[in-house]
Amino acid sequence: MLVDLFGLRMDADGVTFHLWSPWRCAALEHRLFDAVKGIPGADPEDQPDELRVHLTEAKGWKAAAQNLERVLKGWQEEGTEAGGEKRGWRWLIETDVDANGYDLHGEKACFWAYVRLSLDRGGPGDQEKGEDIDLNGFGLSVWRNEE
Repeated sequence: MLVDLFGLRMDADGVTFHLWSPWRCAALEHRLFDAVKGIPGADPEDQPDELRVHLTEAKGWKAAAQNLERVLKGWQEEGTEAGGEKRGWRWLIETDVDANGYDLHGEKACFWAYVRLSLDRGGPGDQEKGEDIDLNGFGLSVWRNEE
């Protein structure tokens, strides 16, 4: 399936959405995970301290990407309405791979995507204007099964 993450295109066998330590995650991380777990064709998996949803169809990925964007844009607009703070978000992409195509745990390498939030609360004369917050409880991995 073709995974298009806002212009970054990858050919993949599937995507897995993760919610790590759900009892410690922020409400926004839960909203992001809830936005993808109800997609038709999604395969949910519950672990003791992690929730996962697997997608292997391009149609499901497109719906997931739209739902995630909708949640993040809604969060962005809430900041403007509530207190006038400027909010932004972006995806951080990373991977860990050796020369043989495996990560440090010996598993097949994949791309990971995380969300970073930006908050700008200050005015023109304020020293502390903004901060970045990484959503460490929610992420997605883009993986391949082929050798």
